[in-house]
Amino acid sequence: MSRPHGLFAWHDLLTTDVEKAKAFFTATLGWTYENYDLAGEPYFVIRSGDEMVGGLGTLSQGYLAGSQSYWLGFVEVNDIDRRFAIAVEHGASVIRGPHDVPGIGRLCVLSDPTGAIIGWMQGL
Repeated sequence: MSRPHGLFAWHDLLTTDVEKAKAFFTATLGWTYENYDLAGEPYFVIRSGDEMVGGLGTLSQGYLAGSQSYWLGFVEVNDIDRRFAIAVEHGASVIRGPHDVPGIGRLCVLSDPTGAIIGWMQGL
C-alpha cells in the first residue's frame, strides 16, 4: 500500500454517523468498505475498486476535539520516526506520535507551525 514519499496516500473520514457516510459515498462514488477491527470501535477501510484509499470511523477515533465530521489527509513519508523528529525540531506540535496500525503501516499526526493538522504515514 506504500506510495511515493511526499504524496497524499490515505484519507480518514471521522464522522458523527458512519452508516450515513457509507451510504452517501457508496451511492455517489461507488466506494465499498471492509471492516477493520480498531480497538472495538467501528472502522472501515475504504476501497475504490481494488485499491484501498482511506478509512472511515467515528469521531471518538479522531484527533480533533469537537462534534463536526472531518477528513484528515495522510502523506506518505519514508523513515517516519526520523522525519517526525525533524518536524518537531522545525516547530510542529505533536498530536499523536508515531505508532503502528496493523495491516496499514506506521502513522503519526501533527500540526505544522501554522496550526494546520496533517497525518504522516509509512505504509506497508
